[in-house]
Amino acid sequence: MSRYIVALTGASGVIYGLKLIAQLMQRDHEVHLVVSEPAALVLAQEMDWPNEKTLEIILREYLPTGKLYFYKNSDIGARIASGSFITEAMLIIPCTMSTLASVANGMSNNLIERAADVMLKENRPLILVPRETPLSSVHLRNMLRLADMGVSIVPAMPAFYHRPDSVDEMVLFMVGKVLDIMKIPHDIFRRYEGAPVD
Repeated sequence: MSRYIVALTGASGVIYGLKLIAQLMQRDHEVHLVVSEPAALVLAQEMDWPNEKTLEIILREYLPTGKLYFYKNSDIGARIASGSFITEAMLIIPCTMSTLASVANGMSNNLIERAADVMLKENRPLILVPRETPLSSVHLRNMLRLADMGVSIVPAMPAFYHRPDSVDEMVLFMVGKVLDIMKIPHDIFRRYEGAPVD
């Protein structure tokens, strides 16, 4: 069992993060989750979740049973903000351009930014899944800066060669690409086998 930090930020596409967490938990990995305040709003909108329950209760009902730890984004003293807290990787999925810019420029104004900064200084894998279009030159410069630091940038760009029949299949393709980078074996999408031969 491995330990991963997962952060959800306020970009559209929170389903990517939810499906990734589910895949990790189904494999008995430990997930340390931070949900930004804007991400909580997007979760309510995109998932059509009720307001009468807390986000933690809803997520525990939605996700598989397993080791899931919650942190407030304002809690910069949380254990995941320390380099002594050993993890396999941190993923920000989806990642807003605001969060991406903060990480690229060494900001540590909240727990997500601080935990990402720790991953950089400790030379541990950091994976960002931005979900924005079109991209400005500022966005591209920030992504290049992060790529030069060794951060994996995985824009949410689903493929169509596997002929997806549903949104869920398109989401799982992206989650599978992230799992590939994490070197976690899976079979959640059909891989490209080349063009058909006449």
